[in-house]
Amino acid sequence: MSLLDRLNQDMKLAMKNKNKVELSVIRMVKASIQNEQIKAGRELSDEDHLTVLNRELKQRKDSLHEFEQAGRDDLVERQREEIEVLHTYMPEQLSEEEVRKLVAETIDETGAQKKSDMGKVMSAIMPKVKGKADGSVVNRLVQELLS
Repeated sequence: MSLLDRLNQDMKLAMKNKNKVELSVIRMVKASIQNEQIKAGRELSDEDHLTVLNRELKQRKDSLHEFEQAGRDDLVERQREEIEVLHTYMPEQLSEEEVRKLVAETIDETGAQKKSDMGKVMSAIMPKVKGKADGSVVNRLVQELLS
C-alpha cells in the first residue's frame, strides 16, 4: 500500500473517530506532498514521500524545542502528539549500533581517515540511512569514528 493510500485510509478513520490531532497532521502531510508534487511537476516516488515526511517531522521537532524554551506547555503537548502521529508513517528506525556499523563500513568504502574527510563520509552515508536514522546521530558517530 502506498503512503497516499494509507494516509487516505487513516484520514477516514480519524474523521470517524473524531481524532482532531491525527486528522490535522494527515491533512498537513497530504498538502505538503501535493505541494511537492506540483513543484516537481511529476508523480512523487516513495523516496520523495519520505523526504516530505522527514521535513514535516523536523519542523515539528524544531517547534517543540522552541515551545519548551518559551514555557508553552499547551503547545508542547500538541507538538508531541503530532510527532507521535508522524512517527507511525516513518520507516523503522535503525538502532545506534546498526548506524555505527554503517558508518564504519562507509568510512572504509570512502577511505576517510581524518575529520577533514567528514563531508565525504556524510554525503556517502546519508542516502543509505535516509528516514531510518536521525542525521544528528549519524553526524556524531562519524565524528566519533574519525577522531
